[in-house]
Amino acid sequence: MTEFTAEFVGTLVLILLGNGVVANVVLHGTKGNSGGWIVITTGWALAVFTGVVIAGPYSGAHINPAVTLGLAIAGEFAWSQVPMFIVAQLLGAMAGSFLVWAMYKHHFDATQDGKAQLACFSTGPAIRHKYSNALSEIVGTFILIFVIFYVTDPVMGDGSQSTPIGLGSLGAVPVSLLVFAIGLSLGGTTGYAINPARDLGPRIMHSLLPIKNKCDSDWTYAWIPIAGPIIGASLASVTFLLLS
Repeated sequence: MTEFTAEFVGTLVLILLGNGVVANVVLHGTKGNSGGWIVITTGWALAVFTGVVIAGPYSGAHINPAVTLGLAIAGEFAWSQVPMFIVAQLLGAMAGSFLVWAMYKHHFDATQDGKAQLACFSTGPAIRHKYSNALSEIVGTFILIFVIFYVTDPVMGDGSQSTPIGLGSLGAVPVSLLVFAIGLSLGGTTGYAINPARDLGPRIMHSLLPIKNKCDSDWTYAWIPIAGPIIGASLASVTFLLLS
């Protein structure tokens, strides 16, 4: 696989399994209906594990624009590659969310609650307060990026033996546990997007797909899971550089 393909496929699988577990818990008539927050956070952690395993050997498995930007700010990733990685991640997120809808279509049709349907695509606040919601995304993403730097150096080896920069150099398990911890401890306020592509790509698909009984795509909130992770990643990278 090329780096573009790896980021596309890795993000697609991340969203398919991540938003898939949300659909399994919140949509009407599913086997996992009302499974609760532990099921969702566990599913998302395992979704990260799977996405990293797939993309790691080829692109470093960023599968998140916040990771790509954070590594670039820290000087550990080439700025020239940032746009390509982000485009691949966004397209992968859109494709993954489409597959969730296709697989659960009859359950979407049977669900009368439009907000529950939207939750299978994008995040939303438990209590709507833009500054508090933004802070939640900033803090959650700060922890994600900051801890990534301290698990291991993003570059391992040199020359032909070097590992691609990014999550792939960390191994899938530590990253999955990190996302699990963030979800359990910090995710209850906004649903912990901590990934702009994870929220924006599926939200675009929600607005385009012919979903029965759907509500609006809540574009007035959409800037928060984009700006919050970008700010959090930037602060984490600068902090890492200051402490190094």
